[in-house]
Amino acid sequence: MSSPRAQVVVASTRAAAGTYADRSGPIAVDFLRSQGFDTPDALVVADADITTTVADILQDPHPPRVLLTSGGTGITPDDQTVEAVQPHLERELPGIVHAFWELGRQKVPTAIVSRAVAGVTKRTFVMTLPGSTGGVKDGCSVLQDVLTHIVDQLEGIHEH
Repeated sequence: MSSPRAQVVVASTRAAAGTYADRSGPIAVDFLRSQGFDTPDALVVADADITTTVADILQDPHPPRVLLTSGGTGITPDDQTVEAVQPHLERELPGIVHAFWELGRQKVPTAIVSRAVAGVTKRTFVMTLPGSTGGVKDGCSVLQDVLTHIVDQLEGIHEH
């Protein structure tokens, strides 16, 4: 049996243009690979392209089991990742986001300004993470002990 697939998408106009190298995507990719997911390198797109990119990934006939995004969760006009993801979510998982905010808030008061969302669409778990390396590390830390369980449940595997 092959490993489940995962995808990381980074929303960063400047990184997509090559103004600087993205540092958050590789953290999420390494985490997913360590969890046993077949994960390509992060896809870096301009903020303006995040809605189309997310839709294309989630509407694919064989979408990944996990989609993590980085960037675009703030409150500037360019931050559109939450708006790109939320319409696709069939069921939100607010407990994951609350745990993420609480972990971040212990380190940086502004962590609670992130507009993160987490949930599922069909058989894909999706979570939006901030573009900061610390925010992505916190998100991966929160997912560390629950991601396999979430994917198993979406696959119809129930633990008793």
